[in-house]
Amino acid sequence: MSEPTFAPIADMLDLLATFGDRYDLEKIKRAYLLACRAHEGQFRQSGEPYVSHPIAVAQTVVELGLDTDSICAAFLHDTLEDCPDCVTPDILKEQFGEDVFLIVDGVTKILQIEVENREEQQIESIRKMMLATSKDIRVIIVKLCDRLHNMRTLGGKKNEDRQRSIAVETMRVYAPLAHRLGMQRIKLELENLALLYLDPVGYEEVTSAVDARFGRSRDVLVGARKAIEEKLRSSGISFTVTDRIKSVYSLYRKIYELGKPFEEIFDFYALRIIVNTVEECYTVLGMIHELFSSIPGRFKDYINRPKPNMYRSLHTTVVSRDGIPFEVQIRTYEMHKTAEFGVAAHWRYKSGERGNPYVDAQLAWIARLIESEENIDDPEEYMHSFKKTIFREEIFVFTPKGDIITLAQGATVIDFAYAIHTEVGNKMIGAKINGVIVPIDRTPQTGDVIEILTQSNHGPSRDWLNIVTTSEARNKIRQWFKREKRSENIEVGKEAVTRELRRLGHAFTAAETEEIILAVAQRMGMQSAEDLYNAIGYGGMTMSRIAVKLRDESTRLLKNQEERQRDAAVADAAALADFKDSKPKRLKNDGGIVVDGATGCLVKFAKCCTPLPGDPVIGFVTKGFGVSVHKRDCPNAVKGVSDPEQADRWLSAHWDMQSVSTLYEAALSVLSQDKIGALASITTALAEMKVSVLSLTTMPPKDGMAVINITVGCRDVAHYNSIVSHLRSVKTVVSVKRN
Repeated sequence: MSEPTFAPIADMLDLLATFGDRYDLEKIKRAYLLACRAHEGQFRQSGEPYVSHPIAVAQTVVELGLDTDSICAAFLHDTLEDCPDCVTPDILKEQFGEDVFLIVDGVTKILQIEVENREEQQIESIRKMMLATSKDIRVIIVKLCDRLHNMRTLGGKKNEDRQRSIAVETMRVYAPLAHRLGMQRIKLELENLALLYLDPVGYEEVTSAVDARFGRSRDVLVGARKAIEEKLRSSGISFTVTDRIKSVYSLYRKIYELGKPFEEIFDFYALRIIVNTVEECYTVLGMIHELFSSIPGRFKDYINRPKPNMYRSLHTTVVSRDGIPFEVQIRTYEMHKTAEFGVAAHWRYKSGERGNPYVDAQLAWIARLIESEENIDDPEEYMHSFKKTIFREEIFVFTPKGDIITLAQGATVIDFAYAIHTEVGNKMIGAKINGVIVPIDRTPQTGDVIEILTQSNHGPSRDWLNIVTTSEARNKIRQWFKREKRSENIEVGKEAVTRELRRLGHAFTAAETEEIILAVAQRMGMQSAEDLYNAIGYGGMTMSRIAVKLRDESTRLLKNQEERQRDAAVADAAALADFKDSKPKRLKNDGGIVVDGATGCLVKFAKCCTPLPGDPVIGFVTKGFGVSVHKRDCPNAVKGVSDPEQADRWLSAHWDMQSVSTLYEAALSVLSQDKIGALASITTALAEMKVSVLSLTTMPPKDGMAVINITVGCRDVAHYNSIVSHLRSVKTVVSVKRN
């Protein structure tokens, strides 16, 4: 193997050298060399040497200004998974230190997890990644750089389904994370690249529209910028002015998802003014409003009220002298660094010190996210809660003592109570906003003073789970029910499962229900059906997730039953075929039935199975009542033939189709939804087929279902099948079976 050279990272090393002793260049070189040796002979799907990927990731990390250990981890981030023979945890710890190992371990692609589907695997990956990030924020920063280069080179993958899958994951997880961490530059590029693969046609349409509009209005934007620069220079303020056009994905969302006309997007253009101090920001704002007419309702002060990701800036939308609206953003250089690079801009490069308030704030919300969502097992709910947490806007309210409480926008007074303390939420019986009693689903506004009314020995209501909007409050309510109300949870969960099983249209026995529930519980990693009922009862698991598994296990059980019945039928048929009657053969024809060995006696049809012309039949010599004809698969016939004491009383029989009677009785059991007009619909369907109804009885409705027993006149099996098929087409009918 040839010794790698430093040529591919020469520019990077030259740049780092300009920072003096901030970076340990020798350590970075060693990480680069190990990456080259470890990935020797490995190639990406595009055909490039694999090491080109970690080099590109490291380059982005350098551009963000991260420290030596972050750069080393970027070079080595895939070695633990892809090169286990030459790079081990011990090697990383020994040669590069504990921090580099922990970052690499956190960034490493999650190994295959034993879960049932791709969505659950993705969620376990997110949880593990967030847990690693809560210990060191650099994990998620390096991971985002890794994903950014993968998206930039996604065209190298030949499988279009895989491209879309990666793009979806980027849009759902990584772009929102970059947004929450304030890393807008990476967030915007990830969104644009993901859109390119998710909707290439829409991407092209927006891009073309942007090119056309910017071409028409470029002179307007240049003129506005020139006027602003002249005004600022005359004031003596030191400044930088840049311009930008709204990102393709942002425009795509406004046009296609929000249905906004392209012409009504006021922040399509933006000029960004960067100054030295906060005071200068407001001074410049006044100058802008002197130069241009402002659009009412389009001013936002993110300096006094920062976004959750700590973004700070002044935004105002004005109209140029040519009537073209554009946005002006005003911020300090420090604010700009935070807006562009987010948490990465606040890392303590030299000492790795963890005392930075910005970094601590990011670690705090990640820790809260982990704590509040650790008991959520439903993938759909987890993703909803995850996205809601990282995208949320916030309001600021006060306790009666004047303490400030930060809440997610749209939160209720119940959320406020749990934000103060878990016990305050659990004992809450009411609330006051600004001294006035309000409903518990009221959503406060910034500046409101909220007082929570409590009562000892009081607990939350299950209805609160449908009222609260924050995952923190929802999780605390669930924990209370999980801890205090297990027996009640089990009953609630059992009722919910029973309702869901009824919807499947099959009346399961108690033993069958227990078998289905236990199988589902074990698939969910639980030991008993009660554990599953409890999880459903306290809200830790939603019925939408359980429903699919209930259907799967019900189908499996019914299929196994059918197979056993089929096997038993084959065995019974064999037993009946071997049946030999030693009596002399005489024929008796009665009602279309030919019975061997019976003369001068009455032939009647058994009520237990009501055979129809076309059914395989067998006769049974009764004591004093002639021959009773059964279907060959009738349970009574199957049992009787195998009974030595009755064997000589069973006679072979068959239909004489030339002399069958006009009509024969057939008993049906119809399971129908208990709705007004259901019975009328069923009898109307029978009347349409000109079917004779010989008797009709109904059972008292139960759980929204009604059983209707009907005896009809049928010519033969084919006629019966057509009746059943017609009844099943009735909207309220769930199932039809033959008695």
